[in-house]
Amino acid sequence: MDVQSQIFAQIKKYSKIIIHRHQRPDPDAIGSQVGLAEILRASFPYKEISIVGKQIAGFNWIGAMDEIDNDAFNDALVIVVDTANAPRIDDRRFDQGAQLVKIDHHPNDEPFGDIMWVREAASSSSELIFDFYDQFRTELTLPQKASHALLAGIIGDTGRFLYPATTPHTMRVAASLMEAGADAAAIGQHENELSLPVARLSAYVYENLTVLEHGAAYLILTNDILAKFNLGDSGTAGIVPIPGRLKTVRSWAIFVQQDDGTYRVRMRSKDAHINEIAKLHDGGGHPLASGAKAKDEQEIKQIIAQLDQLTIETQKGE
Repeated sequence: MDVQSQIFAQIKKYSKIIIHRHQRPDPDAIGSQVGLAEILRASFPYKEISIVGKQIAGFNWIGAMDEIDNDAFNDALVIVVDTANAPRIDDRRFDQGAQLVKIDHHPNDEPFGDIMWVREAASSSSELIFDFYDQFRTELTLPQKASHALLAGIIGDTGRFLYPATTPHTMRVAASLMEAGADAAAIGQHENELSLPVARLSAYVYENLTVLEHGAAYLILTNDILAKFNLGDSGTAGIVPIPGRLKTVRSWAIFVQQDDGTYRVRMRSKDAHINEIAKLHDGGGHPLASGAKAKDEQEIKQIIAQLDQLTIETQKGE
């Protein structure tokens, strides 16, 4: 029995299913979570299907989280989507169920769960959820709300189909979701919109980004800088792709100061595999999109030096 069939057997078995995703979610985390929930609600109306985690106002258009008490986890199947490691799971009650399933497309460096379905080649966890539906489509229903959420996740994690993880299969899945009722134009509009503070921060990025000789780039956003834009850490997600639009930039890191003085590091690349650097700094992720942490300015300098060296080595290897 393949792993998808094992997961489906568990879904059939349990009358209560609770779906989690990672903290500080992006469209794929919310989209895969909501998409799976709506598929299961439409397919098994007699089951209790819940989605949990912090409600993010900016993603209300994809779906709303549920408020459930601790007793809901008794004899429940818990499914965690789009989350590489257990410490990042939103709602720490994820281990209180009877069975734990992991569905993800990140490198499986930190396995967790009783059943794991991880496919790194997938563009997104939302793509995986569609593939799961497709494999069992004779028994599952794909409602319009699910198709809309899943397409939102795919569009988000592929950078509107700009990233290398976009495959012919990804495009076929997107087409199928549109045929099922997903509104690609509305999704694109939602994901393209910027608040005025983020737009002003975007201008700051272009003005203050440091680009090194070989194409590595970085920006440091302290709490004092963020205060000027009336933005917290979560508000900086929209500016992460910006350096990649510059022709001379090949790899980049954005350092965002946290309340405790440490820095969250968002790393991206057009070619060099930056996730190995992220792993050295309490992080990880995809080869071209990773996150890490820096405790102080010294560690920031270390990450910048490593990113610069990796960029140089990648150029030499071409």
